[in-house]
Amino acid sequence: MWSRCKTSTEFSGRAVGDEAESPTARAVGILLVHEEEEVNGLYTHPPDDATVICTDELGPVIPRTFPSAPAWSPDGHGIKAVDYSRGPEKTWVYGALRVRDGQQIIMAASSRNSVFYQQFLQQIEDANPIGELWVVTDNLSSHNSLSTRTWLEDHPRFHHAFIPVGACWLNLQEGWWRIFRKAALAGRSFANRDDIEYATTLATDQLNSHANPWIWGRPAPPTRRLRRRYVYTV
Repeated sequence: MWSRCKTSTEFSGRAVGDEAESPTARAVGILLVHEEEEVNGLYTHPPDDATVICTDELGPVIPRTFPSAPAWSPDGHGIKAVDYSRGPEKTWVYGALRVRDGQQIIMAASSRNSVFYQQFLQQIEDANPIGELWVVTDNLSSHNSLSTRTWLEDHPRFHHAFIPVGACWLNLQEGWWRIFRKAALAGRSFANRDDIEYATTLATDQLNSHANPWIWGRPAPPTRRLRRRYVYTV
């Protein structure tokens, strides 16, 4: 699931220490560092009385049917099954990870646009009725469209923290998708959108039942202790 994301150095096109760095590249690099520090700060030192939520979209998940098991006709000839098709319906899965306790909000949608994104933000607001909401997400057009900005004016609790382009590793929702894929999608086929929604809802409920806070950063290595102590006497 994980795709390689460009670092700030790769995005700016120059390595650190290049003397011939243009003002534009320098400005882009400063902007990327500022955005990265803002996201890191939300994870390590979130604002008081605020909830940090990571959002992303997964998909499209396409329903499809597979051929039936091979069979034999009465006269001994093999019957070739030709029932293989991909359904025209596509399903996008919106996900929102609440960092402080690991709880997830899921919404299935037929498209990835501003209308469904605003509906998903409304679900996030309903699930978190107190305090400000900081949403960590990417720069998808539907996240910053005129329609979405107009909607946000009527919902002042929301604040967006956009991750730099190519830095998907800053979004903790990407890590949750990896767990979700194994629980809901791996090795399964779906005949229609209802099957997809049922699988996503069931897997999310199971994962939420034993969710834990998501902590940013690499954990400290465990302390190595000697299993046995020997005393030598001379």
